[in-house]
Amino acid sequence: MPLRLSLICLLMLLAVPARADTVLKLFVSGQVSQPVIRKALDRFEAGNPGLRVQIEVGGATSDVQAQYLNTVLSASDSTLDAFLLDIIRPAQFATAKWLVPLNSSIGDPGKFMQQYLPEYAKADTVKGDVVALPAFADAMFLYYRKDLLDKYHMKPPTTWDELASEAKTILAGEHDPSLQGVNFQGKAIEGAVCTFLLPYWSMGQSLEQGGHLTFDQPAAIKALAMWADLVKQGVAPKNVAEIATDDTRKDFQAGKAIFAVLWSYGWADFQGADSAVRGKVAVAVLPSVSGGKPASCLGGWQWGASAFSKHRDEAVKLVKFLSTPAISKLLAVDASLLPVFPTLYEDPEVLKADPWFAQALPVVQTARSRPAVPIYNQVSEIIRSTVNAVLAGTKTPESGATEMGARLRRVLR
Repeated sequence: MPLRLSLICLLMLLAVPARADTVLKLFVSGQVSQPVIRKALDRFEAGNPGLRVQIEVGGATSDVQAQYLNTVLSASDSTLDAFLLDIIRPAQFATAKWLVPLNSSIGDPGKFMQQYLPEYAKADTVKGDVVALPAFADAMFLYYRKDLLDKYHMKPPTTWDELASEAKTILAGEHDPSLQGVNFQGKAIEGAVCTFLLPYWSMGQSLEQGGHLTFDQPAAIKALAMWADLVKQGVAPKNVAEIATDDTRKDFQAGKAIFAVLWSYGWADFQGADSAVRGKVAVAVLPSVSGGKPASCLGGWQWGASAFSKHRDEAVKLVKFLSTPAISKLLAVDASLLPVFPTLYEDPEVLKADPWFAQALPVVQTARSRPAVPIYNQVSEIIRSTVNAVLAGTKTPESGATEMGARLRRVLR
């Protein structure tokens, strides 16, 4: 080929514009470490040339994040391609047709979901359709002052009655008016739903099955009375009806409580340099009512692909990648987020980074998911407002349970 013709061909090739990358936008909650998520996305991009992922961060709480996602998705907005969603949301989002069903992308859905902790597989499957994939786990733990229990020759309580007895003994011995027996969430927030369900579940009760109400009023009265009695006995703070999730974390971290009921995020803060309880904390399975079985409240987050994404196939690919054992391990080692794969709780690298995960698995395995119903927001509001009213003393456990049951029957038939 003549030199002149070769130069012309070369110039023509150079003039052809390079194909632009496909950019996906991923929404993550404000509690998650952006650098660690970025590291995961860098791995995804390296294995998928032509795809880039941008992170959008928003909201410090589940409620705030849900408000934002509701606004975007109810408008059929294609801005987001994939997102993190709280474990209480899959049924709601799937019913609204905001999520891409994943069955056709994961082969045999039943077999595929067996690799995860069972409650997450259950929460992410709605009417036979897998609608989201687990990201990282969470549960409510009983944190306790190991130094104080050792001082008084006590073991972690296995029942709430034992907890009250131990707390009263320690309070009497310490003579510290600022010390609380147990701190938990009584404010009318999502945490108060779990507050109600912990003893209710441990009595072997459920709130719904298959979307239908299975409310047990005597068990509800007993659950509400248990918490109210802890306040009357001076074991729980008098202002517990005003205590939100991070108030519990702050009080325990400041050395103001013997026991605390809190999510897993508290552990890292309790080990911080500014923590009054650093090196003095341990976790245990939550107590049960006498004669019952321990039950924790399941938390955690899921990856979902937006039904309104302009790049649905690529969004599904991203969601599947982010829900692999390799990324779950990355989140555990680099961000101390509980794995959704049972095998990772025995992984040497995970346990080297987070030795306390060995204590966490038994707690996570006792955790139960809150009602997986499309109208969960209404169910949550009924429970949280009732719990708050009983703890504030404006309702008795009996009247609270009666009202709760009547209101739940109107929304869960």
